[in-house]
Amino acid sequence: MLSLISKFEKVLYGVLLLLLALVLIASVMDLAYIIFLYLLDGPLPLLEHKEILDIFSLFLLVLIGIEFFETILAYLRDNVIHVEVIIMVAVIAVARKIIILDTNDITELQLLGLALLMASLGAAYFLVRRSNGLHPLKRREIKNKE
Repeated sequence: MLSLISKFEKVLYGVLLLLLALVLIASVMDLAYIIFLYLLDGPLPLLEHKEILDIFSLFLLVLIGIEFFETILAYLRDNVIHVEVIIMVAVIAVARKIIILDTNDITELQLLGLALLMASLGAAYFLVRRSNGLHPLKRREIKNKE
């Protein structure tokens, strides 16, 4: 019975992975289309401040999707949810919020809260990497060696 449930769970994760891949492909196509429209708009292909922030926001949104994709893939491969990847998704999400933040709509206390949240996530990422015996800044190098 447990093996049947495990197989069903794997199938569900596979379906989620496929659907997320479709969403990521559509998101990248949408991002390319928006960049194309922004560059063609106006007499010179220069982007305004608001347009650049919109593009950065969409880039970070796609990165969050990629990290979720990596989380699901890692679970299918290792049958373990990697806390490091979840923390990285949270870091990217908070960074996205900070980048697209309109300073007229936020109080000093909210800004302090975002700063503490980012510092906490950074510390958590550092501690998780350190507890795994890996240097926190060498993530991609180790991944490429595998």
